[in-house]
Amino acid sequence: MTTEPLFPGFRAQTIDAAPGVGIHTIIGGKGPPLLLLHGHPQTHAIWHKVAPELARHFTVVACDLRGYGDSSKPPGTEDHANYSKRTMAGDVLAVMRELGFGRFSILAHDRGARVAHRLAADHPDAVQRMVLLDIAPTLAMYEQTTEAFARAYWHWFFLIQRAPLPERLIEADPQAYVTDVMGSRSAGLAPFDPRALAEYQRCLAIPGTAHGICEDYRASAGIDLEHDRADRQAGRRLAVPLRVLWGRQGVVERCFVPLDEWRAVADDVSGEALPCGHYIPEEAPDALLARALPFLTERPDDHQP
Repeated sequence: MTTEPLFPGFRAQTIDAAPGVGIHTIIGGKGPPLLLLHGHPQTHAIWHKVAPELARHFTVVACDLRGYGDSSKPPGTEDHANYSKRTMAGDVLAVMRELGFGRFSILAHDRGARVAHRLAADHPDAVQRMVLLDIAPTLAMYEQTTEAFARAYWHWFFLIQRAPLPERLIEADPQAYVTDVMGSRSAGLAPFDPRALAEYQRCLAIPGTAHGICEDYRASAGIDLEHDRADRQAGRRLAVPLRVLWGRQGVVERCFVPLDEWRAVADDVSGEALPCGHYIPEEAPDALLARALPFLTERPDDHQP
């Protein structure tokens, strides 16, 4: 395995986003700001195949979410509010503001895409454009759960069980949890650089990570749904230009109609399936860049006659 860094030319720092919560962040490139957010059970390392090209166009800021990677892992609360997507969105918004970016675009996958959704809903003036990868809205996915979805996304229902049951089982063999969960998807483990896979395994073994991950999912099955239902009841919709991309071999494609679900909550939606499974930035980096870059670099007046 090569010892070359995953993100050559990027600098790393931990930024205080809330009292007692530091968010591990890497920054590289130049140009307008672009925030990258990862999913489960991963870290910012998921972006290593696309970050060099993105950094030619943007100042790229990639964060480890609260509870993941080398970011802080505070204990959960009874209502899981400190792992709500609202709180996690506040973390990354604080990071961007600390770096001097009051308005920015977002490229986000999986759990990070749920954080991005809430960030755009709560702070629409902060988000210029947004690309979300391989999710439908959280509320839609829970309300439309079928047997096929539950079998494929079994971890959604395992991780929300009362502490410490799922934490104890993950902590018994965190390396196996990473390879079993990620390797069970359509592409197996073949798309993953051994350096990135080792990073995911290292970070899941950090004390508190299993709990942070479980709290993320517990919040999504509870307080996050309350926030989403409040938006729906109030008629609040996303106004930010949104592109959604998903894997043609993935569960989202099989169990949902992503464009329909996003158009139910957002005004300006485009997107398509890509020839891959769930882990788009690692399985299909070139296809992702081909669909995301033109959208992210589009100027507001590009649609004008």
